[in-house]
Order: sequence, then structure tokens, then C-alpha cells
Amino acid sequence: MKDIRETLNIVVVGHVDHGKSTLIGRLLYDTDSLPEGAIDKVKQLAKEKGKSFEYAYLLDAFEEEQEQGITIDTTQLQFATDKRDYVIIDAPGHKEFLKNMISGAANAEAAFLLVDANEGVQEQSRRHGYILSLLGVKKVYVIVNKMDLVDYSEERFIKIKDEFETFLNNLNIYPIDYIPISAYFGENITKSSSEMPWNRSGSIIEIMDTIPKEKDLEKKPLRLPIQDVYKFDDRRIIAGRIESGTLNVGDEILISPTNKTTKIKSIAYWADRDKNDTASAGMSVGITVEDEFFNKRGEILSHIEDAPIKSNIFNANVFWMGNKHLIKNKKYKLKLSTKEVECEIITIHKIIDASTLAQGDFSQGIKKNDVAEVTIKTKEMICFDEFSNLQTTGRFVIVDDMNVSGGGIISGIEDSLQNRELVTNSTNIAPRKRLVSTKDREKAYGQKGGVIWLTGLSGSGKNEIATKLEKKLFDLGKKVYYLDSTNLRFGLSSDLEFTPEDAHEQTRRIAEVARLFADSGTIVIVTSVSRYRKDRDMAKSIIGESVYKEVFIEATEDVCKKRNPGGIYEDGDGKFYYEKSDYPVVSVFIEDAEFNADQKASSLVDLVR
Repeated sequence: MKDIRETLNIVVVGHVDHGKSTLIGRLLYDTDSLPEGAIDKVKQLAKEKGKSFEYAYLLDAFEEEQEQGITIDTTQLQFATDKRDYVIIDAPGHKEFLKNMISGAANAEAAFLLVDANEGVQEQSRRHGYILSLLGVKKVYVIVNKMDLVDYSEERFIKIKDEFETFLNNLNIYPIDYIPISAYFGENITKSSSEMPWNRSGSIIEIMDTIPKEKDLEKKPLRLPIQDVYKFDDRRIIAGRIESGTLNVGDEILISPTNKTTKIKSIAYWADRDKNDTASAGMSVGITVEDEFFNKRGEILSHIEDAPIKSNIFNANVFWMGNKHLIKNKKYKLKLSTKEVECEIITIHKIIDASTLAQGDFSQGIKKNDVAEVTIKTKEMICFDEFSNLQTTGRFVIVDDMNVSGGGIISGIEDSLQNRELVTNSTNIAPRKRLVSTKDREKAYGQKGGVIWLTGLSGSGKNEIATKLEKKLFDLGKKVYYLDSTNLRFGLSSDLEFTPEDAHEQTRRIAEVARLFADSGTIVIVTSVSRYRKDRDMAKSIIGESVYKEVFIEATEDVCKKRNPGGIYEDGDGKFYYEKSDYPVVSVFIEDAEFNADQKASSLVDLVR
């Protein structure tokens, strides 16, 4: 059986006159990827028109393009090296055809951004860099073409590299390499050029063969959006199409955004010959699970360790095609996978006019053919991924008056705001994206951030255990901090009383601070009476179920009275009231007032291992 060869999609973008077509034509010619006789036919055609032959003519499929000397459509061309096959997406450089460039670049796994060595970085070069940042293309290579026009000067190459590097880095684009070439003369295309002995990057073909291929969809995180739930005999079958990843009977799965966990019991089948215990990306399946939940369309099934993002606010890049302007605070319908939800644009950050490539005025909204950076708020929590990480659950469409009027891709949300419902009374604000992610910190610190929430009555021993636990974790080399809720009463919560309402607000503030600590990669130990179950439920939802660990320090009334911190039990008056959680927690029982705090702390160390 013949092996299936790997294919990589590369988009080529750049200023209209910087040599994209020449480069692609040269690649096709030098890799013997042209049909027999094609080169002679183009040479003859050029001669008849009184023009000298150029490799760019190999791409001019339309007579209009030949007359105007510009590429107006997105063209896909294929060629191969010994290593793998390539699809080269020739994206238009002329300002009139930016939309086509966007559609081409959206399917690319890597990008070549061309710059003319003689003309240097042009405004359109910067615009195309900006579009690549909008589309989340991370594997970017800058090709400095026409080096023959600057006598193959290393000094000129370095100057262009330094100038463009500064601009692109501000867009969060960090080119993997800068490659000097002369496409017209074939220098540094298939092999290193003797004209540029100072070049250490290698030739275009050599570098292309080193570009890492994205993982196949079946190897990516599991995403199964629920399309419907059917009742057959005594079975409830969850139906949907697996957008990415692989599932197996027996897998433990998470249902988002409800955070329910269960196991896959079976994969439904019509006949015995169709029975299978595994299904993967691209397959439409029906599954049964071990636990009976109320599931609904739009929820997403994933593995627990690799769940989608949950939020009701996210940043996105929108391409608008509606006849009416896309405006702030108007209600639209957003469709993402199988989910349909009401949404609104709460902030417009930037607009690029597709016909002029100029930054547009958005006082009247986003007009037809504009490309914009926005923040979107949905009416309820939804599940999604950043487009750059997982395209299938990172793209959406916007419906206006029952018509699909725009599309977009999700650029993300700041780590500390993920997986929670966000509410604010402020206007025209948006969640920002940082350059250092939670995963970056976890890798650097060698640990995951988390919250150990010690709850229990005053006098139960929370503080003594917390201080001992902090020291033990610190001695183990952990980045750890003890957050005492009492200390917050002298600062952040100095305006609060000890009423049930203010106790709720105190818990909310502690949880918000603890979440920020955890997001920074720190293990934070919290001590808080938080006697009401709904308050702890709120804290858990703010901090995040995966990083929140609740520890109930259980002590009798006699123990608490003996320890009697501040004499708070003198008047009784409901001070011993405590609602236990209805989900599993770690319990530490305090037998007497002279308990061994060090021993109790030791029993909790494994919570962070």
C-alpha cells in the first residue's frame, strides 16, 4: 500500500510589486512541477505580446491579470519535494482584493511574507503582517526578495530585518526566520546561493522542509459539539460530529459549559458489523454515557484534561459582509459549531477598510467589507477555542435579520478571565491578551497554580494549619502564598461589615484575588470561614473547578469555644452555623484545642502533587 504523503499549506503574501508571483513561478519551475510544455507555451505567449519572459507569467491564469500585471484572485498551486507535498496559496497583494487574501490565508499553516530588498518595508507589507496577526497564523517567515538589486548586501538585509522585526513584534508576530533571495535569478531558492555566503538560514526549499506540520485533527484535543439527544428504548443517545480528537468507549469526559463529568458507555451502531469502540475527527456519531444528565444542543464533550475555554466574553476578529453596519450594543445571533446564542459587540478596537487598507472610522459601526478587531459578549456561557489552537471551534458566523452577515475567528481571552461568566458595569472595555500565558508560567516554575481553600468555623484551626502548610510547600521549592481573609479586612475589604450580605462579598473578593494568584502560577492557601455553601460555590466558579481544592477543617463547638479567638462565641447567636458542601471535599478533623497543626498540614501536602 502506498504511503500517504504529508501536505503543508503555505500562503504567500506581500506588496503587489515585491515578487510573489515570480517566487511561486520559480518554485514550480525549479521543482519540475509544471506540465510538460508549459514553460515553452508561456515563453511563446510572452514573445507574441512583445514581452520578455518572466516566471510570474506562469501564475497569470486570467487575461485580466495579465493586462493589469497584478494578482486578483487566490490561487492554489501544488508542488512537491522529496520530503512532502505543498499547496502554495498565492494571496493577492493589491488593495482591491484584500478579502481574497483573507480567505486564502485563513487556510494556511504557515506564511511567507515578501519584502522588496530595494524598496524596503512598505505600508502594504505592514498591512499584510497585521492581517496575518488577525488570522492567528503563527509560523511566519519573512522573505527578503530582489537582493540582486542591492548587490546582495548583508547590511541592507539586516536593516530591513531590524525594521520589520520591531513592527511585527508589536503585533505579537515573531517570524521564525528571515530569508534573503533573488527569485528572478533563482538565488537561494532550491539551494544556498554563492552570492550570499553570509546567509545562514539556508534556501527556501530547505527551510520549507523544516516547517513543522500541524497535528492531524484526530490527534488534537477532543471536541464533540452536541447536535441533538435522541431517546431509543431505554437509551439516551447523544449525537454529533467529532470536530477534532478521538474518543474511546470507557473514556472519562467533560460536558461543557455545565462541568458535568461521566464516562462513554458505548458508541451506537445499526448493525453488528458497524460496532466500534473508537471514533475520531470527521465522524458523525451517537454515544451513550454512564450518567443520566440533561444534555442539550450546543454543549461540547471533551476530555477532562484538555477542555475548551468557557466564557461569555471574548476577543475576536470579524469580517463583515452585511448590507447594514455592524454596530455596538445591537443584538445579533452568533453561531459557533452547534451553538446558537444571542450576542452583541461591546467594543470595537480597530477597523481596516478592505478597499483602501486604511484604518477606518468606527464611530458609525463596521461597514460592509471591513475587517475589525472587536470584543463580543454573549447572553450566556459558551465553549470555544482560540482559532490559532483549534480552528473548528474557533470560528463563528454572525446572523443579522436571519441572514449570515459576517464571520469571525476567536483571538482569545486573558487567562485569568477564562472559564467563567463575566459581568461588568463598565462600558467600552475588553479583556486583554498577555504575551506570557498561564502555561508559560507553569513550564517556567515547574508547577501548576492552584487554590487550597481552608474553610471552617472560627477557632477550628484553619490559620495554624495554613501557616504550617505554606512553610512545608515552600521548603519543597514550591511558589506558594498564604492569603488570610482576616488580613483583607484591613485593606481590600475594610468597607465590609459582618452581615451575611457582606460575608458573601468578602468571599467574592477573596476568590478574585486567589484566582489571580493561581493564574500567576502560584499555589495560594486561603483561610476563610465562608460558612454558607452558596458562597463557596461562587468561589469555586470564580477560581475554576480544576484548580480549586476545598478543605473543611471540622472541629466541635467545644473545641472552637476553647480556642475562642477574639471572644466571638460569647453571645452565641448563630455563630456555630455552617452549611457543608454537597460536592466532595477534603475533611480534616480537629480532636481537641491542642491539636498538632504540623501533622494536619502534612496530610494536605499531596493536594498539590
